[in-house]
Amino acid sequence: MNVRVSPAAIWGVIQVPASKSAMQRALGAALIRSGKTLLRNPGHAADDLAALSCIRALGASVHCEPDAWTIDSQGIHPTDAVLGCGESGLSMRMFTAIAALTDRPLRITGSGSLRNRPMHFFEKTFPALGVQIKSNQGRLPLDIQGPLKPASIRVDGSLSSQFLTGLLMAYAAAGAVGVEIEVTNLKSRPYIDLTLDLLKRFGLPVPENRGYQSFSFTDKSVMSVGETIEYTVEGDWSGAAFWFAAAAISGPVELFGLDNVSAQADRTILEVGRAAGLEVINRPHSIQLRMGTPRAFEFDATDCPDLFPPLVAMAMYLPGVSVIHGADRLQHKESDRAQALKMEFEKLGGSVEISENSLRVNGGRGLRGATVDSQGDHRIAMALAVAALGSTGPVNIQGAEAVGKSYPDFWRDLQTVGGSLSLTE
Repeated sequence: MNVRVSPAAIWGVIQVPASKSAMQRALGAALIRSGKTLLRNPGHAADDLAALSCIRALGASVHCEPDAWTIDSQGIHPTDAVLGCGESGLSMRMFTAIAALTDRPLRITGSGSLRNRPMHFFEKTFPALGVQIKSNQGRLPLDIQGPLKPASIRVDGSLSSQFLTGLLMAYAAAGAVGVEIEVTNLKSRPYIDLTLDLLKRFGLPVPENRGYQSFSFTDKSVMSVGETIEYTVEGDWSGAAFWFAAAAISGPVELFGLDNVSAQADRTILEVGRAAGLEVINRPHSIQLRMGTPRAFEFDATDCPDLFPPLVAMAMYLPGVSVIHGADRLQHKESDRAQALKMEFEKLGGSVEISENSLRVNGGRGLRGATVDSQGDHRIAMALAVAALGSTGPVNIQGAEAVGKSYPDFWRDLQTVGGSLSLTE
């Protein structure tokens, strides 16, 4: 699908979609506890549906209504020998560890760019936990057979914190006690905070966080078995970040559904938005955004790499040079995001320099209309769309369907606030 986005001033109200980071973790937590979970404000992005498929394949019964899902689970009891994770990196990394709790042989599969992401973490880690594993030369599919037996181990957290999330979930489900996961080079620490928060909310054992250097399961915790847990999925700060960029470029917006004290890493868009000159007005149930005095910014996005695309779009319209650090986190995303951002924004007349571990955006030069490509990356597609709002001509975005991975209603919401666009097959 292609979309043609024309320059336009925007104004209006957006109900932010459910966080897929919180949604997928909540599904994992609902699976590993015994009892019923009422999940309110469920997401319906492709990654959310991949996680839904995973918990069903691992034995959960799920009844889906538009505003709430009811999940019944008695733990890990696979009903399928194949676990399909779609293109969801979090689902693959989290549910592979959870699935290893069973002694049944299972195959973990994925599609799209997920098939090319490295899986050496599991090959290095699983044998020490009693899990047999075979990969396709370090890639999907993975063939595994447990059961996983929690043990004190040391893992590398430099590639993604999602691997650690999976282990923390699996150890909690297995009732680990007297063991410790030591972590080196941990990136995206706020996502681990989110994982620990979800374990607590679901009445699951929560390890002691020792300065993000290790996570210790010291006591035998009792799970909240049998009782019904209700959990409302909070709004997605990752998706909201594109409206911060849109407000800086094209006009004021008001966002509903966000939690100002969320553990989501991308909540730091509040910080960098203000640094760029956005006026952020907190109201009882919403956040109002409007541009004040624009200015270039410098920001370390190591712990929140998903902010790179909206920040690059925003920086294109700010005077001077904006610098975003942490670009080494972008290589193993849906695209090589650093190169994709440079390539596609240069088609629009923008200037992006990749310097060691940083992106330098030369702003204030204006963007022109052109044909660009999402490169199959949902966040690249949305970044190009909001950037098009301030361009001198229409921007044709190829592969616009990519937004379905995290924000399937994005094009509708853009039209709602005044965006001028047309969709074609």
